[in-house]
Formats: sequence, structure tokens, C-alpha cells
Amino acid sequence: MRRFSRPRVRSSAISSVSTSDEAPAAFELTGDGADRVVRLTGDWTLNALGREGRRLDAALKREPAGRFDLTKVGKLDTAGAFALIRAAGGELDPAKVEARPENQRLIELVAEAAAKRAEPKREPRGWHEMTVRIGKGVVGTAYDAFDTLVFAGHLLIVLGKSLVNPRRIRWASVFSLAERAGLDAIPIVAVTSFFIGAVVGLLGANMLREFGAQVFAVELIGVAVLREFNILITAILLAGRSASSFAAEIGSMKMNQEVDAMKVMGVDPFEALVFPRFMALLVTIPLLTFVATLAGLCGGLAVTWSVLDIGPNFFFQRILEYVGPTHFWVGLSKAPIMAIVIAGIGCRQGMEVGGDVESLGRRVTAAVVHAIFAIIMIDAAFALLYMELDI
Repeated sequence: MRRFSRPRVRSSAISSVSTSDEAPAAFELTGDGADRVVRLTGDWTLNALGREGRRLDAALKREPAGRFDLTKVGKLDTAGAFALIRAAGGELDPAKVEARPENQRLIELVAEAAAKRAEPKREPRGWHEMTVRIGKGVVGTAYDAFDTLVFAGHLLIVLGKSLVNPRRIRWASVFSLAERAGLDAIPIVAVTSFFIGAVVGLLGANMLREFGAQVFAVELIGVAVLREFNILITAILLAGRSASSFAAEIGSMKMNQEVDAMKVMGVDPFEALVFPRFMALLVTIPLLTFVATLAGLCGGLAVTWSVLDIGPNFFFQRILEYVGPTHFWVGLSKAPIMAIVIAGIGCRQGMEVGGDVESLGRRVTAAVVHAIFAIIMIDAAFALLYMELDI
């Protein structure tokens, strides 16, 4: 008969893990061949197991056993049961185990759980995969539409409260955000619009020269800049600049649980974070549109003056006589809608950020892409509307 006992270890770390009322786990092998029996003694628990499970595994690899006697085991938990099953080769026949009913049932449950293997998930292929992706896209669009309505409703409530009591508006945040989103964006908007106006003037001059109508390049520049490119360039630049900034700022606050802290303190995040950004863009986009208009006209003037020898006096005279202020007001009328869309998409994506950096990156990217797509769609809708109204 061979007896294997747990060696005594005078380690404070191990002794601190084991509790005083648990006996160390031990085992012994008796008999030979198919009659070999493994008798377990002590407490086979996570705290009292120690290295006994590995020693039992090594002993059974050398000399397999036919039966297991657990009648003298005091306590048994899932760690001890799994160590026994692993030593038996991963599968343990309950008929070969002699133990108290509660321990027998625990071993059966652990053996059943250890025997289960995760079935590989079959990924859809071909037509099935396409239908699954379309279905997920439709469901995701429906959820996004619902969340957008919830966001808009909450924002309207905050707007109503602010109109009733203007002192609730955080004017310091509004002015600070207006400076960052408006005044700081003037250089990039002016430079971009200048070159857009110059490109339109250069294309118009080269194309109209073939028909001897170079002078109409002035009207082309005026209509294109006043009606479309001023607000379109401004909105697209702010979509990449401000929408991403709003999503990143609010998203980082969501990650750091600052938004949750606001709710605990009784501060409405929409009133403190979202509404000031709406107010800032509503104020700054008309200003930036005006700057883009002047820069675009100056770019077109520079081209017509250098290529067609049309001076500033003649250029602006034809703008006033043949283009007029109507096109400018048409372009400026889109500014409030663009401001609402850019601020709404940026803030909503920021509020949807989860607790990881990957979610923040996805939401910032989605804010820019969705904002630019919405701007182009809204501009096309306005073009069709004003065409039907003959404006």
C-alpha cells in the first residue's frame, strides 16, 4: 500500500490561505490493476487542496485506478471535484465513485459541465450572409431613429425650460464654445472658400471663353458662392471640426463617468453639455457663412481679374445687378438647419459612447460621417424645395 500525503510547508502565504477548520487534502492508492482504489481524505476544497490535485494527476498517470473512495472526505467543492475529474482523465464514471450523496451529486454536475464542449458557430455564407446584414442594418436604423427621437424630445424639453427661464442657460459655456467653434474656425473657412471661389471662377472662365461669354463667369461665381458653396463648405468643415469635437468631449466624459456624476448631483447633462453647443453653433454658423461668402467672392475676383481682366468695380457691379441678394439669403437660410444637424449628431454620438476607447473612436467617426451625409442630403432637399418655389 502506498500512501501519498501532503508535505508540510511552513509558508505564511499558504498557511494564510487555509482556514483553521479545514483539514489538508490527501489521498492514497491501494490494490493493483483493475482493483486499484484511490482513497481521498481531508477537505478537497480550494483552500485546502494545494498541490494535491497535481500529485493525484501524476500518480494516476503512472498507475490508473478503477474506483474512487470519497467516504472519508470532509468538505468538497467544485475545485476539488474538478481536480479529481481531471486526474481521472477528464471523464469520471459516477458508478466508480463511492461518496456521500451530496458529494456524488456535485461530482456528477462538475463532470457534466466539464464534458460539454462549445459547438463552433456556423457563420452565414453567401445569400444568407447578405440577408442577415440587411436585416441587422434595418433593425439598427430603426433603433437609431427611435434614439434620435428620444434625444430630440429631451432637447426640446430643455429648450422649453430655457425659454421660460433664460437664467437656466449657461452663457459662459455658450460663449466659450462659440469662440472655439466660430472664431477659431474663421481662418480655415476663409481659406477653403477662397480657393473654392477661385476654382469655380477658373473653370467658368475657361469654359465660357469658347463661346465668347467670359463676362458671365461673374454670375457663375456669384450664384455658386452665394447660394451653395458658402454654406456647404462651412457646414462640411464644421462637421469635421465641431461634430467630432463635441462627440469626443462628451464621449470622454461618459467614459470617465462624469455624466453619471452630473445626474447624481441633479444636473441635467442635456442642459449642461448639449444645449450650450446647440446655441454656440446657431450663433456662429451664420457668421462663418458670411465670412465664407466674402472669401469665395474674393477668390473668384482674383481669378477673373488676372485671367479675364475684369476689375473689382465691374465684378461687384454685375454681382449686385444680375445676382442680387436673393441667392445670399437662400444660402443663409440653410445655416440654422445645418447648425442643428451638426450639433445634434455630434452630441448624440457623444452621449452614446460606452466605457472603452474603441467605442469612443467609433462614435467620433460616426459623428463626422453622419454629419457630412446629412449636410449633403439637406442641401439637396433645399435645392429641390427652392426649385419648386422658383426662388
